[in-house]
Amino acid sequence: MLSYGLEAEIVQTEICIYGGTSAGVIAAVQAAKMGAKVVVVEPGRHLGGLTSGGLGYTDIGNKTAVGGLSREFYRQLGRHYGREEAWVFEPHVAEKEFNRLIEKHSIPLYRERRLAGVRLRGSKISQIETENGDVFRAKIFIDATYEGDLMARAGVTYHVGREANSVYQETLNGICEQTPKHQFIVPVDPYRNPGDPRSGLLPFIQGDPLGTPGAGDSSIQAYNYRLCLTKNPQNRLPIPAPENYDPNRFELLRRYLQGLVKSGKPPSLKQFIKIDLVTPDKTDINNNGGFSTDYIGMNHDYANATHVRREEIRKEHREYIQGFLFFLANDAEVPEAMRQEMQIWGLCRDEFQDTGGWPHQMYVREARRMVSGYVMTEKNCRYQEVVDDPVSLAAYNMDSHNCRRIVRNGLVENEGDVQVSPMKPYPVSFRSIVPKESECQNLLVPICLSASHIAYGSIRMEPVFMILGQSAATAAVHAIQQKTSIQNIDYQKLRQQLQKDGQILAWEGGKPSGGMNPGALFEIKQQKRD
Repeated sequence: MLSYGLEAEIVQTEICIYGGTSAGVIAAVQAAKMGAKVVVVEPGRHLGGLTSGGLGYTDIGNKTAVGGLSREFYRQLGRHYGREEAWVFEPHVAEKEFNRLIEKHSIPLYRERRLAGVRLRGSKISQIETENGDVFRAKIFIDATYEGDLMARAGVTYHVGREANSVYQETLNGICEQTPKHQFIVPVDPYRNPGDPRSGLLPFIQGDPLGTPGAGDSSIQAYNYRLCLTKNPQNRLPIPAPENYDPNRFELLRRYLQGLVKSGKPPSLKQFIKIDLVTPDKTDINNNGGFSTDYIGMNHDYANATHVRREEIRKEHREYIQGFLFFLANDAEVPEAMRQEMQIWGLCRDEFQDTGGWPHQMYVREARRMVSGYVMTEKNCRYQEVVDDPVSLAAYNMDSHNCRRIVRNGLVENEGDVQVSPMKPYPVSFRSIVPKESECQNLLVPICLSASHIAYGSIRMEPVFMILGQSAATAAVHAIQQKTSIQNIDYQKLRQQLQKDGQILAWEGGKPSGGMNPGALFEIKQQKRD
């Protein structure tokens, strides 16, 4: 049941999900399977968020920790490719599956409905309103956006940026004293006139001082787009120069390339972009090295920005990445072999067809993060603290991309990259996906959950978001059935239902516990990097 009409209407339902991300779709499916009336309100045109938006090389951590509808999604993709399951896939295949799930369960879907207002009665959301005038009334709401817009409009406490290590007694949060990875590996002068600070900084460098290591700040890890490129001439679209392209904006990159050549370290394309194949001739492109597709430091106002400003930020990120790739393929300062290697790649004709081969989803690695009655922290990742109300496992690195590009000791330096593995898959608390009861009693937040910057960097993987989406929907149905607030549902009944539905909620002796037949286990695989 798809609605594209622009005439305003009033929609009454039991569960309203704002955000058709992977978590939003899976939450809707779970609610429908449990017999609840549910609708999905999607601010854009596409379903699946980043899973269908270019991240085809799935960041897992440990796939044996993934169960329930999340695992079934990857098995369904596997059927498309004739395999048992597929963790690498083409974007259009993922989006087709998300659309199939919505249609199979006859879930009303409202596309292109951006949030305009939220009304509350006491500490409960009574309705949400979208820009076209639609009104959605429900007993329970789920914010399944990457930005946490519904959560914020409902008055729920949240945080943006890096907390100081002292806030939650962590060691990996806050400003980094040293950032050894994804760094410039030869000295690069940051000034427009080399050696002259009075001449100003080159583009793509912030004028911030380093600050106090371990202190908090308002910066967030960098965003990019996960590009699906191809070298198949029949399917390849050229990557054009962006509007108003100025190669001089890339003087920092030019100097870095010159420095690598002079140091006897000839640069190669793989030092500047991470190329992972999802088929023999299609990629998932990601950031790699000191200067790459991450638009470092240029997203700090995104989380709290208006819709208009966010669209400007998306456009700025797209133009930066387009310019970067065009520079690599065409600028005379790029070594010829590297230019030729870049020139064989182009956008895919058969992907993202309504946007000319460009992904519809920017990689919002973090934005707002709720502050609820329980905050997931580095202690959880290290098993220094273990929750007793799990609704998911998480297993990826405590991971942050660089947050800033600054000048230090007269040279350009990236700051903020962290990559530290957790001990083993660890449980995520139910309390971390629900607000404080005093703030909102009928809202769940499976994506912008309550976690510190560094813990969120581990939790924030698409398979985990789907798991949390299923858990959130299950809790929503239980709240309706038990006629109580989200915070006061019977957790033991929730846990029993999650395990019945194949969720994995504990890790014992190196193996998952609860929700999966041991015969269904697959090999443990630590992915290279998100």
